[in-house]
Amino acid sequence: MKILFAGGGTGGHLFPAIAIARELERLCDDCHIEFVGTRYGIEWKMKDSLDWPLTPIAIRGLPRKISPALLAFPFRLMIAIMQTLRIFRRFRPDAVVGTGGYVAGPVIMAAALKNIPRVLQEQNSYPGLVTRKLASRTDMVFVAYRKAGDYLDSSVRVKVTGNPIRRSILSGDRAKAIEKFGLRADRKTILILGGSQGARRINEAVQSSLEYLNDEVQLLWQCGKRDYKEQAARLSKKDFVISLFPFSDDMDLVYAAADLAVARAGALTIAELTACGLPSLLIPFPHATADHQTHNAADIVAAGAAEMIADADLDNMNLLEQAVELVTSDRRQAMAEASRKLGRPEAATEIAREVLQLAGLKGEAIDLRQQDRID
Repeated sequence: MKILFAGGGTGGHLFPAIAIARELERLCDDCHIEFVGTRYGIEWKMKDSLDWPLTPIAIRGLPRKISPALLAFPFRLMIAIMQTLRIFRRFRPDAVVGTGGYVAGPVIMAAALKNIPRVLQEQNSYPGLVTRKLASRTDMVFVAYRKAGDYLDSSVRVKVTGNPIRRSILSGDRAKAIEKFGLRADRKTILILGGSQGARRINEAVQSSLEYLNDEVQLLWQCGKRDYKEQAARLSKKDFVISLFPFSDDMDLVYAAADLAVARAGALTIAELTACGLPSLLIPFPHATADHQTHNAADIVAAGAAEMIADADLDNMNLLEQAVELVTSDRRQAMAEASRKLGRPEAATEIAREVLQLAGLKGEAIDLRQQDRID
């Protein structure tokens, strides 16, 4: 069984592909996987640590303004499709999985030309450009939010699965986490989560409201590599229980230590928070395409699992005052239960099974493996 993945540019497109690929290998002993990407995205930076071969194609995002790059885009797209067809001749995939971003476009288009089974996985409540334009050329679109299907053609087969996440996220041990990060077991932990690059606006809002910390709470603060030195220097004279770190590969322990998260509203962040049953204060990134982070957050808030703060409001409020009030309130437990109900930790498994069936593996074979190899 040969499956080709296309998705990259950002971790939000690459990591879902990795999660699905791992489930495919777990469900199917003889599964061969390759990735298609570009030299400009996170996938190329991670190529040496990626567990599967990665072949780059010459595609870039569609320019949104009239420019020489926009005029050149159709030619670049044709070249990328031809490069993908060459990959098909060599690899002969049984199915193609696109997880968004501009790299998925030419790969899905090439698969449609060759009538290779093909699916898209959409992370956000408002679908990206590739999903909106190419969904009708696929066999199925997996969405994380039901409302995402409202933006697609009525003829498209849509399945709500949630966003695929790494299984390891769910395996954290709180006692080990408290020890690793130098925290105290008798305090509530507020997790400040800004992604690998951090979120400068959130970092500044936290730094300016540290006075609202008290003896009941502590901070587990992932500030990003860019801001780490500055934030660490500004903390050196303050007497609080704070564990500051730039980035961690042990996200299972990060989530295990937390009682409340303060984070942007990226689709994968929300998927991980809800899978772990964490309540949150969500601050959507205001410059996200089509304001999709606000759409993402609105669904979680409506379910009672989070509260939302507009980025612009950070200038006129004390972020940690609100976070401390929430993490020590009676509402936190109800929000945690609502978050847990929204979690879809089985999303990657569900998508992998569908892909295997589309690729030609009989459903009975998958069911047999489920008994032995799926929780």
